[in-house]
Amino acid sequence: VQLQASGGGLVQSGGSLRLSCVASGLTFSNYAMGWFRQAPGKELEFVAGISWSDSSTYYANSVKGRFTISRDNAENTVYLQMNSLKPEDTAVYYCASRRTVNIYPNEYDYWGQGTQVTVSS
Repeated sequence: VQLQASGGGLVQSGGSLRLSCVASGLTFSNYAMGWFRQAPGKELEFVAGISWSDSSTYYANSVKGRFTISRDNAENTVYLQMNSLKPEDTAVYYCASRRTVNIYPNEYDYWGQGTQVTVSS
């Protein structure tokens, strides 16, 4: 199984980025997908998740209303649209998969390599 995350970069505060994560080696439509992030000196934290069954979505309070997770099962891809970015959103962002959405990173089976998001003030 491989998860390939991309789309990170440097953006000014208030700007937008869209992250993508392409999955291979698994039946993508049978897996929930999650996005996590880790800022320097901080623990890995849940950002957003999307179920496999009805594409229900879940968000951390810190990103609710600004970030949107979506999936395209035909393309084996999950997206994270990030709007109104803040300097505190600066982190390495990871995608991960498991059968059902969970906020705890150690519950996930597969992980992507991470993509850096830096928001300047």
